[in-house]
Amino acid sequence: MQPFRVFARWRNLSADETDHGEIQHEITPNNSTLSSMSIATPSQSKSLSNRDQSWKSQPSMTGIFEVNDNNETVFNAVVAPILPRVLQGKSSNFFAYGHSGSGKTHTIIGYDYENTEKLGLCLASARHLMQELARLNGNDTSDQLGIGIRMYELRKNSAFDLLNDRCECFVREGSDGQVYIRGKTEMLEDGKVRVRPIVTKACWNFEDLSRELQIGLQLRATGTSTVHDQSSRTHAVIELEIVTKELLEARDAIVERQSELVPVGKYATDVYLEEQIRAVVLDEQGKYVPNPEYQVDQEHIDAAEARKAEFEARVKSAEEHESGLFQSISRRHACLGGKLVFVDLAGSEYYDAKNGSRPNQTPQEKQEGRQINTDLLALKEVIRARAQNLARVPFRSSPLTMVLRQHFQASSDTDSAMILTISPSAKEFAATMNTLKYGSLVGVAGDKK
Repeated sequence: MQPFRVFARWRNLSADETDHGEIQHEITPNNSTLSSMSIATPSQSKSLSNRDQSWKSQPSMTGIFEVNDNNETVFNAVVAPILPRVLQGKSSNFFAYGHSGSGKTHTIIGYDYENTEKLGLCLASARHLMQELARLNGNDTSDQLGIGIRMYELRKNSAFDLLNDRCECFVREGSDGQVYIRGKTEMLEDGKVRVRPIVTKACWNFEDLSRELQIGLQLRATGTSTVHDQSSRTHAVIELEIVTKELLEARDAIVERQSELVPVGKYATDVYLEEQIRAVVLDEQGKYVPNPEYQVDQEHIDAAEARKAEFEARVKSAEEHESGLFQSISRRHACLGGKLVFVDLAGSEYYDAKNGSRPNQTPQEKQEGRQINTDLLALKEVIRARAQNLARVPFRSSPLTMVLRQHFQASSDTDSAMILTISPSAKEFAATMNTLKYGSLVGVAGDKK
């Protein structure tokens, strides 16, 4: 199991925070790879009581970025070293964790889409990958490599597809033990039922990908948090996967074959149930007994089951074609299927013992805050369980960890990382301390092999 790296990133003090003073912090290198951090409130601060005005982490930080370090610096240290592995077909995950207003979205996505130094980790990674894919493609138009982007947000127990008009989707565990995010059911002609997965938008240049991401961001939900009124109250998940047009078409074919199977499978079930119902009657004691006047039409049942088996075979054939195609292309392009997953976690909530929770929050918003904390606790426990190689990893503890299950499993041989975004305002000392406590626990666990 590869280590899970934790970084801390301090943002600068905003103009409306200067009256509260600035948190003092000190970095202590402890060994060749990890550092600890101590924080303290300024002596003149009146934001807190005398308790909890200083704290020191365990040796858990792989790196610490100061206020003058821009997004490009963060990218070069956190993501760039992993890209060669992604170009070998590997996967890696990156999280931004912190309280609302601490700079998570700025770090993951950024706000200036024209300045390469200010691109967030997601877009900076896409830009570098596109440049490398263009080199690999050359003048060959067959098996043209591109990036498939999926973007969705998790809110309570639902997922919302941000590249498909924020369509509500549902997190489900299949009979194969895998977790799927499925969109709404579409009723088609001839009784066909199609349930599409999260939409994948194929992009063949960086400009297209940047545009798709910006469209999705406009649909992301915001709400009231303990810090401000335009907080991201959802976990945003952005997946970048190296794909080809032929591979995406093969995946679509699987969805179509599955939609054709639904009415046939339903008919087979209906036939069986109808025959079984007609084969029994109620006796005088109210018990079901064989119906002497009806003989089960086994030939009818067998015909329906045979047709069902035919359509199941079509689904299996489509799946085998997709698998074979993937293997065939990956022999020529080892990067196929390489994936980066970026998670802009919802702002962590905390209870201020002095001031209480934010007074203008509605009961629904408070409930959302509790769900966010549940998700974040579950994520920490998953990281710790995996680092300790426990037999049971609690992926089912929350919708967030259920969705991330496949990404954790796919990245077991590649480094992943979490960036703690830190507010320097003494007013937010409690929230900053809680962020560092969370990151310290994750970093210590993630460093164990």
